[in-house]
Parts: sequence; structure tokens; C-alpha cells
Amino acid sequence: MIAHYNAQDADAYVALMTEDAAEAGYRGDVVRDGKEGVRSGLKAMFAQFPENRAEIITGQQLGDYVLLHEKVFRSNDAEPFEVMSIYSFEGDKVSRVEFVR
Repeated sequence: MIAHYNAQDADAYVALMTEDAAEAGYRGDVVRDGKEGVRSGLKAMFAQFPENRAEIITGQQLGDYVLLHEKVFRSNDAEPFEVMSIYSFEGDKVSRVEFVR
């Protein structure tokens, strides 16, 4: 998924998600609802930040969950920030991503 994110390929990214997938703040509000909501949200963000990319610092898996510590770069001039991303899986598809920032 990160390779698709870094290529700014929203279609390939959401192809790895369930139809009712969501992205949300950790234990918080959903910011992108459903596969189409994620797709349109990513496309808007990529248009706003065409140099956007993420690097994985560390990663862990526990059952149906993957936790990634990432460094996100919005542009070459902007200060990067770190985020923890918690990916929940249903089979081989991501059903939810929560971000701790």
C-alpha cells in the first residue's frame, strides 16, 4: 500500500481495501468513509501535495493488524512529521486505517 501511496496511485491503493473501508483518527472521527471516500480523499490530497510521500520507520504485525511508524513528507520544503498507522485487515484486504499523530 505504501508503494501505491508514494506513487500517488489512489486507484491501486484502494484496490487493496474492502468496499466499506475507512480511514480515521485513532479512536476518532472517520475522515474518509468507504472505498470511494478514500479514493477521492487521496486524489484531493495528492493534488494539493504533489511531492507527498511516506517512509516506513518500523512495522509490526499482530494477527489481523499491522502497525507502521511512518515519516510523512508533504513537500521537499516542508518539515516532515511522524505518524503511527494501524491497519486492520479482513482476509487480504484492509478494512480500516487509524492514524495516531
